[in-house]
Amino acid sequence: MSLLNIIQAIVSLALIAVILIQERAVGSSGLFGGGVDGGFYQTRRGFEKIIFIVTLVLIAVFAALSLISLLS
Repeated sequence: MSLLNIIQAIVSLALIAVILIQERAVGSSGLFGGGVDGGFYQTRRGFEKIIFIVTLVLIAVFAALSLISLLS
């Protein structure tokens, strides 16, 4: 198993964990006044914003690693 595959596996596990945390954060926002009115286009603040940005970065890293793995 190459180093690239190991890094890709670690990134994929981190991505799964961050997505699960993000689902909990969105679900719990209703408890603190988020309500159901916000829907998909609500403004992310604080922890939700950080988790959202980390998710996007991990998706980009995973996609880049997948393309590099495919081309090599």
